[in-house]
Amino acid sequence: MNTSQARRDGSNSVATDESPSVMRRSRVHEGSSFPLGATWDGLGVNFALFSAHATRVELCLFDDTGEHELERIELPEYTDEVWHGYLPDARPGQLYGYRVYGPYAPEEGHRFNHNKLLLDPYAKQIVGEIKWDEALFGYTIGHADGDLSFDERDSAPFMPRCRVVDPAFTWGRSRPVQRPWDRTVLYETHVRGYTMRHPSVPEALRGTFAGLMVNDVVEYIRSLGVSSVELLPIHAFADDQHLQEQGLHNYWGYNTLGFFAPHSRYLSGDSVNEFKEMVARFHSADLEVILDVVYNHTAEGNELGPTLSFKGIDNASYYRLMPEEPRYYIDDTGTGNTVNLSHQRVLQMVTDSLRYWATEMGVDGFRFDLATILGREPHGFDEGGGFLDSCRQDPVLSRIKLIAEPWDCGPGGYQVGGFPPGWAEWNDQFRDTVRAFWRGDEGQLPTLATRLMGSADFFNRRGRRPFASVNFVTAHDGYTLHDLVAYDDKHNEANGENNQDGHSHNLSWNHGVEGPSDDSDIQALRLRQIRNLIATTLFSQGTPMLLAGDELLRTQQGNNNAYCQDNEISWLDWNLDGDAHAMIEYVRQVNALRLRYPILRRGRFLSGDYNEEMGLKEVTWLAPDGNEMDVERWEDTESRTLGLLLDGRAQPSGIRRAGADDTLLLLFNAHHDAVAFQLPEAPSGSGWRCRLDTSQTMGDAPSPRAFGEEHVMEGRSLALLELVQQADNTVS
Repeated sequence: MNTSQARRDGSNSVATDESPSVMRRSRVHEGSSFPLGATWDGLGVNFALFSAHATRVELCLFDDTGEHELERIELPEYTDEVWHGYLPDARPGQLYGYRVYGPYAPEEGHRFNHNKLLLDPYAKQIVGEIKWDEALFGYTIGHADGDLSFDERDSAPFMPRCRVVDPAFTWGRSRPVQRPWDRTVLYETHVRGYTMRHPSVPEALRGTFAGLMVNDVVEYIRSLGVSSVELLPIHAFADDQHLQEQGLHNYWGYNTLGFFAPHSRYLSGDSVNEFKEMVARFHSADLEVILDVVYNHTAEGNELGPTLSFKGIDNASYYRLMPEEPRYYIDDTGTGNTVNLSHQRVLQMVTDSLRYWATEMGVDGFRFDLATILGREPHGFDEGGGFLDSCRQDPVLSRIKLIAEPWDCGPGGYQVGGFPPGWAEWNDQFRDTVRAFWRGDEGQLPTLATRLMGSADFFNRRGRRPFASVNFVTAHDGYTLHDLVAYDDKHNEANGENNQDGHSHNLSWNHGVEGPSDDSDIQALRLRQIRNLIATTLFSQGTPMLLAGDELLRTQQGNNNAYCQDNEISWLDWNLDGDAHAMIEYVRQVNALRLRYPILRRGRFLSGDYNEEMGLKEVTWLAPDGNEMDVERWEDTESRTLGLLLDGRAQPSGIRRAGADDTLLLLFNAHHDAVAFQLPEAPSGSGWRCRLDTSQTMGDAPSPRAFGEEHVMEGRSLALLELVQQADNTVS
């Protein structure tokens, strides 16, 4: 509809010619500029939309099917750059969108086009999916003037709709879990991929929040010994046009459409309360819910991208534009645009979104995609920037788990260790060092020692604690653990980019055969390496993260960039063989050992210096002959064997008092041959008992071994030994 086909009446509403006459005179009051979004107050709905540069805003109402536009209502008031109006007759379930008027002047940074139906940035629910069509673009594709042209086609037939929601929900006895950092083990997974092939999940619920609530699913996750389920993006996102044209889909979801709405495909029904029910179910099992969130960019792309929401509402406010050429976008994300968190209202939107998910939806924390961007001001990354300061002082956000992916592709984008107190960060240095060590690369011992102790070189500043280092070897982006030990090279042919996508520097090793192998020796070595990598992750100081499915020996057939594979390549296969069942049990036992021994998860950085007051060294690094490592041995690039003695008497906190925890000896051997490690003496002990050896089947603890005896480390293996106290020579 254009304005010549509309009529204006005394109620400030404009009705289409096709609208039922009963809908042509909706009552409209001034309403309030706060809160933003569509808010049901029990009597009516307040609509409020920020736009600093718009000249007029129309609220478009649709019938229950979303097919028919019933009415357009011009929002009557404009307060503090917010357009607002109150509809006393509107109710939850009402479908709506916006049309925003203003200058279409791309060279000045403005891309208003009232022909385009726009999503509310604060929409709590988005229904339907984008149907890719040229009408979705603010300019005329193929026009000689490119994005400077103006497209007059209506995009409404191809756009999703926003829905007004009733936030009422009875949480009952559900409470946030608030697991301490030292007892946190993250478990990264995907809502859809986790249950699409799960035999206990009814077919209608697979791939949804309801599917994750199924008792067998929750109890299995709980049984692993993890504490926190970290979900890949669940905010409403767009399925990329170029992927759909290839028969592929945006699987990971890093392409946000709305920061308040759950993705519609993850709902088994019509209510967003399904997400709350899932959170309550996880909380009842003492499991935290962490969301992977993407506030650094949106699905609208660059100047040639579609106009779906922010671009048509106030492009110059929502996005970082080139200062001298505001027609173009600053692209620090590699996706075409960058959200402008330096703008007060955009910063408000992001923090409002975080608080909404933490309070209304009950989540326990967030992992921030490309988080460096969130701390980048016009002058560069600033750990005292607006967003990071907002989180630190916020009474809600400062008390939940905040985890940064501390890099992006912008200038100065690598910021591992650069975030302020209160934040944890993905530590790719841990990933790369541990991969290189177990692959057998030369000269890894000094760096490995630093990574095992919480990467103090990055994080020991400003009172930060070892938990700030999120230690992982695999994540959604890259190889699975199975594929890390089965492939030398990536195999991303299914992505349709001639295997040019994805990282090539994977520090992987196929152990002699590329891909599947029937060789029993190769298979046994691969399984041992998987056990080595899991144990190293869980026994290191810091916060461990496991990738869901690694314990099932999940393979993506060598694909290290499965972002577009919404199929069996990415979905977890629950048809398990004996090796998978054994690995699941192994993960459970290693997690139990981490929980059993507090010295493995200290809340402060342990030092290798001699403490004269207590008469001990908290950490002692040992060579295979049982003697302490010296400079010559540290500098020996051929050495691949290391011992780590953790003295349980080390003070557990900053208070000067001795601890009373178990003393442990960790042995690492990345040589291909066996190495005999002489067991050292330790005060107040009578010998050592092996609690774990990755070259052996886990079972009952063997009899204690005397000081000075040799513990033979098989090639490429790890062992954990516990000091036997002088009065305790029994097996427990």
